[in-house]
Amino acid sequence: MQKERGNKMIVVLKDNPDEKQLNNLVSWLKSMGLDIHFSKGQSATIMGLIGDTASVDIDLINSLDIVETVKRVQEPYKNVNRKFHPDDTVVEIAPGVKIGGGNFQVIAGPCSVESEEQVCEVASAVKEAGAGLYRGGAFKPRTSPYAFQGMRDEGIKLLLEAKKKSGLPIVTEVMDISHLPLFENVDVIQVGARNMQNFELLKELGHLKKPVLLKRGLSSTLKELLMSAEYIMAGGNENVILCERGIRTFETATRNTLDLASIPLLKTMTHLPVIVDPSHATGIAHLVKPMAMAATAAGADGLMIEVHNNPACALCDGAQSLTPADFTDVMEAVNLIRPVAYKG
Repeated sequence: MQKERGNKMIVVLKDNPDEKQLNNLVSWLKSMGLDIHFSKGQSATIMGLIGDTASVDIDLINSLDIVETVKRVQEPYKNVNRKFHPDDTVVEIAPGVKIGGGNFQVIAGPCSVESEEQVCEVASAVKEAGAGLYRGGAFKPRTSPYAFQGMRDEGIKLLLEAKKKSGLPIVTEVMDISHLPLFENVDVIQVGARNMQNFELLKELGHLKKPVLLKRGLSSTLKELLMSAEYIMAGGNENVILCERGIRTFETATRNTLDLASIPLLKTMTHLPVIVDPSHATGIAHLVKPMAMAATAAGADGLMIEVHNNPACALCDGAQSLTPADFTDVMEAVNLIRPVAYKG
């Protein structure tokens, strides 16, 4: 008799399963101490079995009329796994503003909030060019303790003012659990690359229902990125957006190395939306356009691009920031590629 020795299994049900048989199957599995996660997709209904499945008789389950197939899941993550959730997740940030499942969004704005005039001017410019969300750093993690650290709570107030004037939802980075009360009116909380494995912070974000944009760590594998997302989703927050922002390699010509292959790979591994940040990935303004185009062609659900009204005078990352005119040019190029890249 074949026994499953993993910790996770999925049972794919046939269309319109007999309700009585399904209830009997669920009761039997729960009597074995297993948790059951249902996911109803367009083509199938999946039961995810979580717990010690060593005593589960695969042959017996396979023989049931309502069962299409039973599969072993070897990956250590469940909530983010496409096997458990075959359809793309769509994260709704605000009415009419969605990411994932064919909903493409561009997040744009300055690396750092510097003044009310700056944030409001840039917000107006990126909205006119077609951006759907506005980004700006209030808290800035910097390698040097002497570098500009951001305007902190005052920066968030200025972002909210820009939101009020432009109507764009705002995205900004959190650095510590103690700062979370300041983010009550922030639409998307960003977890930066340096905090990707700040597990206590991820757990706390899991208790919120607010969308979280999770950036890949500088030296993190895709599995590690997905495990960090699992921390958030395990707490009950399903509104997670993944961001590829380049990884550290031996190459020094660019700030980081943009891992374009991660986009289609992640699409097979997870149902979560995947966006790309070509600004941090390259660190060079003139490389942002070609990398934004390449990421779009590779199937990204969106882009995150740094835009400053005067990059030469920017307090942070001016070398990778686009002018509003350059950003408009990038948007025009991306909009040409997008209908070809996404076929629904």
